[in-house]
Amino acid sequence: MEADEGLILNVSSLPSPESHHSAGHKRCRKPLPGKDKWQPKALKRKLQWADEGAPSKQKHKLSVSPIKKCTKEANFCVKGNLSSKSPPKKHSADRQNESLSSRPFIKTSCLFKNNPEIPEIRRGGVKQVQEKVFTSDSFSQLDLHPHLVSTVTTVLKLSSMTSVQKQTIPVLLKGKDALVRSQTGSGKTLAYGIPLVQSLQGMKSKIQRSDGPYALILVPTRELALQSFDIVQKLLKPFTWIVPGVLMGGEKRKSEKARILDMGFEKDVTVILNALNAESERRQNVLLSATLTEGVTRLADISLHDPVSIAIVDETWDRTTPEQEAVCSPARMVEEGFAIPEKLKQHVVVVPSKLRLVTLAAFILGKCKFEKRHKMIVFFSSCEQVEFHHKLLLKILLGGQKAEEPERLPLPSSHLKFLRLHGNMEQEERTAVFQEFLQCKTGILLCTDVAARGLDLPQVTWIVQYNAPASPAEYVHRIGRTARIGCHGNSLLVLTPSEAEYVNSLASHKINVSEMKMEDILSSLMKDDRFKGRQWGNKKSRGMNPQEVRERATVLQTEFENYVHSSEGTVRWAKKALQSFLRSYTTYPKTLKHIFHIKSLHLGHVAKSFGLRDAPQNLSTSVAASPGKKTKLKPKRPDLRRKTQGKRRLAEILRSEYSSGMDSGVSKVKRKKKHGKPGNQKMLS
Repeated sequence: MEADEGLILNVSSLPSPESHHSAGHKRCRKPLPGKDKWQPKALKRKLQWADEGAPSKQKHKLSVSPIKKCTKEANFCVKGNLSSKSPPKKHSADRQNESLSSRPFIKTSCLFKNNPEIPEIRRGGVKQVQEKVFTSDSFSQLDLHPHLVSTVTTVLKLSSMTSVQKQTIPVLLKGKDALVRSQTGSGKTLAYGIPLVQSLQGMKSKIQRSDGPYALILVPTRELALQSFDIVQKLLKPFTWIVPGVLMGGEKRKSEKARILDMGFEKDVTVILNALNAESERRQNVLLSATLTEGVTRLADISLHDPVSIAIVDETWDRTTPEQEAVCSPARMVEEGFAIPEKLKQHVVVVPSKLRLVTLAAFILGKCKFEKRHKMIVFFSSCEQVEFHHKLLLKILLGGQKAEEPERLPLPSSHLKFLRLHGNMEQEERTAVFQEFLQCKTGILLCTDVAARGLDLPQVTWIVQYNAPASPAEYVHRIGRTARIGCHGNSLLVLTPSEAEYVNSLASHKINVSEMKMEDILSSLMKDDRFKGRQWGNKKSRGMNPQEVRERATVLQTEFENYVHSSEGTVRWAKKALQSFLRSYTTYPKTLKHIFHIKSLHLGHVAKSFGLRDAPQNLSTSVAASPGKKTKLKPKRPDLRRKTQGKRRLAEILRSEYSSGMDSGVSKVKRKKKHGKPGNQKMLS
């Protein structure tokens, strides 16, 4: 990813809320320090409730000091002394105050005030690229070893080929190089795995272990390496003399290059190819991807020799070869856009920053608790965000802070099961989480893009992109974890009002999304009485009353904030996650800077989405200048100078999409030695 100009961003406290009055709704006023009267000619007042009688007609001028307002949604104020009594005006008011004063004081959050307008999402006439996934042709029609066909049908339980398998396997059996593009979940692993096993078992001189490796499969993530290894191992079941193995990058690394060609993986592949060229002059190469980007075509140029280009797209099939191959040029494949599974329904919701957290929680509750059983993946842009939201959602949605109270019993774990997966986890834990989510029927996996590439996770029904991906290609890979092999699936992209233009960027690549309303998502909170406002008591919910929906959202946000502010440790944790989000926000490519720019964020509102009541004053984020620019940074605090050393630290941050690199510890990351054998790279052999 390219970085924009270097900057140091100091997050100051929120600006004072603007004045706002409504009928029957009063502001909470706080005297100036050292004064016990309002300035000037103001009557001495104590805290009053919003539904109290109308004030006297006497005019008063208020000082302009920053103050917090009453939340209309919860009908009580953020600041004030509830033990104070109002001057007697009416007997009813006295009785009301006496009743309300017995309630415990709870700080609330004003979620529905001062938010930017939500722009209208206009859907253009986008015609998505579609692929024909299935064929009626069986594997027995191919020139394969009978035992291999039997293994495919009995062990893998597959009776017919997919389109990409039908078009690719004959080409590879002839020994040709190939560049294959087919949508996610179309069966690309078997498209190269079956001809690979067929070639190895048919070698005249029987393979022996002492011969060394005959085939090498390179994949970008550890989880995909394990999955591919499992499939190849099953294919080799009848051919016991061929032994597969898996070799992954050092398990103690704190980061992993999961973008297949970004910031280092392309270079690593080039090194490996050069090493192979030194050992063998001729080999067969195949490159497969769901997206054909500039980086993929560049890799094809250096690795493939006179390749056959295969694109499984109905409208572009050029059946000119005897084998009826779907052949087209790489340039044509790029122009066509990205193929999306036909049964995948794509949605987008535009949510103000303050409401992002409660909207995510409401969506999870609505789909995974109150509807039929769902299996969901939620993508975040950094490891810290995954850790933070995992613990926060576990704490609040699985019982809340007062889980011990009888009226706040935890939800059944079978309905809400939270897992997390990111590049900073130890390999043993990553593997365990991957296997657990693979086998469970329901659950919510919070993850970075380590789970975006190639993984075949059965029964995933929803993909939520909480942070927008950095490219349409990444968008396609993320949503490709659902609707696999002809199954139904759904996806939801969460954007803020300032990011709504991203929908047009997707449309330019023939990706069509339909809008989902935030209010419809929040309405699922009406089904959970844990978030019923106190003023409703034992009253039954009044259908989908918008006012009550807002009140329940406010109660849920308050629980998030109360937990975050329950200790200094959780506050620091929230700040760290917020800082990681800001850092990742500065790394969007230049082509998307007009949509995702750090200056477009209201930092106080963003802080709300991390359970923080205000934008932390001591929060800072620094990104060094892009290479080639001579921008000199001038940190406002001396301690920041040690953290903004320029290009070297930036390279460490950007080298991996999943580097934790979002806190002060990044500057201490030691540069890893580049002198090593190709065998030390991530690979499957």
